Amino acid sequence: MDMDFSPEDLAFREEVRDFLKHSLPDRLRDGARRTPGVFVEPDIGMEWHRILHEKGWVAPHWPRENGGTGWTPTQKFIFEKECALAGAPSLAILGLRLVGPVICEFGTPEQKERFLPRILSGEDYWCQGYSEPGSGSDLASLKTTAKLEDGEYVVNGSKIWTTHAHHANWIFALVRTDPNVKKQAGITFLLIPMDQDGVEVTPIHSMSGDHEVNAVFFTDARTSADNRIGEEGQGWTIAKFLLENERGGSCFAPRLLQSIDRLEQLAKEQPSGVNGAVGHDARFRDRLARARLEAEALEVTELRILAELAKGRAPGPQTSLVKLLGSNIGQTIDTLRLELLGPDALQLPMERPLYGNEAPEPVGSEYAQTAMGRYLNNRAATIFGGSDEVQKNIIAKTVLGL
Repeated sequence: MDMDFSPEDLAFREEVRDFLKHSLPDRLRDGARRTPGVFVEPDIGMEWHRILHEKGWVAPHWPRENGGTGWTPTQKFIFEKECALAGAPSLAILGLRLVGPVICEFGTPEQKERFLPRILSGEDYWCQGYSEPGSGSDLASLKTTAKLEDGEYVVNGSKIWTTHAHHANWIFALVRTDPNVKKQAGITFLLIPMDQDGVEVTPIHSMSGDHEVNAVFFTDARTSADNRIGEEGQGWTIAKFLLENERGGSCFAPRLLQSIDRLEQLAKEQPSGVNGAVGHDARFRDRLARARLEAEALEVTELRILAELAKGRAPGPQTSLVKLLGSNIGQTIDTLRLELLGPDALQLPMERPLYGNEAPEPVGSEYAQTAMGRYLNNRAATIFGGSDEVQKNIIAKTVLGL
């Protein structure tokens, strides 16, 4: 694999850097930096979304004919890396990275014409209805039902851990349409409007004080049969396609390495209380160096996957390896951050947001103010999108052939 960027890629990198320099407002950098949750709030994320949409860069992972950029995999990697280095907010993935590619791949021409432009513009905000009470890692055991009546599906059941359902006006959901066949074969993929009497959203507050996830209850909720993606019973196939995008649809390494850079800089300044700065502690330096080596190894793995994509091959089960490593390295960085900041990292303000004129004053630094919240929120990284145990099973069976 050729690790060197071509002259064209280097020119593209300069174009991205120039765009970020002139188009990324400081208030969005500040909001992203001071967000302890897994996802930035819509007031930050959607403003950046609209800036990228105006530029034509909001959906690099979509086919060009559906509104994508037409970038090569290498250009996508460069873009994500430069955004991480610039401190740009992460975009909401539910529409752009998850249901958008599903509609591009499996949707009818009418569905593409109806839904894709509104995802690109940000007019529709999506959430995902997969997990249920009792159906998490064993997703195929889901019990939410949908029955076809007079051209509409009537949906009953519940979903849980539904990220940003309180902001969303649409949900894409896996539902059971046939209880009499093998459990994977009876699942269908539906798009359901949230703004109706049959949909109730109940907040779930995390121990960090953040409200990102919810429980969603369907009581005779309705959606047109035209909002079914694919055929009845095809939902499990579509779900696996979507999960590959969720687990490997973006690159973890650039943001992990940016976080490590920040930790290294802080370690030079943060007093240890024993022997100068924390950066003088050989044990801390060793652990931080190990995290960097792991993140750099992950970056090479991601570049290998990009090389496969450039040849027209699907990402496949290797995305499970990226998800597994990215989540665990992230948690290592969270732990190192707490240790580096010491008592200052014990603060856990419940106010939200922590940016803007009404933000509470931090103890020590803004970085310390969000450290505990990020640590607590990111404990879920090895669970959501498929737990570590699920990823290890996939790797064992489909990558290692065990």
